[in-house]
Amino acid sequence: MGMMDEMMESMIGGMTKEEKQEIMSKMMEKFFSGMTAEDKQKMMEQMMPKMMEGINMAEMMPRMMMGMMGANSGGTPMGMMSQMMGGGQAAGTPMMGHMMTQMMPQCVSTMLPGLPKEERVDFVLKMISTLLDGASADMSEKEKNDLVARALERITA
Repeated sequence: MGMMDEMMESMIGGMTKEEKQEIMSKMMEKFFSGMTAEDKQKMMEQMMPKMMEGINMAEMMPRMMMGMMGANSGGTPMGMMSQMMGGGQAAGTPMMGHMMTQMMPQCVSTMLPGLPKEERVDFVLKMISTLLDGASADMSEKEKNDLVARALERITA
């Protein structure tokens, strides 16, 4: 065991899970303070494969998203979703909606190639249904039909 390993073991060896999480949060704030977005991205590209070994992202992502939504909503999932969908910090700024429209296409295109064919098919069908149902929630029947027609046009193009 090297000197750094020994020092780390003596520092964190007796800590509880909660203490480790608290110190990690504080350390990360200081660690990333002088980095550019490009520096952080390069670091993530190197670290993520190691960190993600054995992690089920389908279970973890919703919890992470809820954690990132903040505590200003009373801490309940519905309160957080309401805050994010309704504006977050600034009234009239649908923060969550905008963030998801930017992130989801990239996430999906990155994730899909790694899934087995059957899971990809199931996922695509579920997402299409979810997207069409959600997008057409307040639409007239004609608007819904137009949306489906546009979606089919794009899919078959």
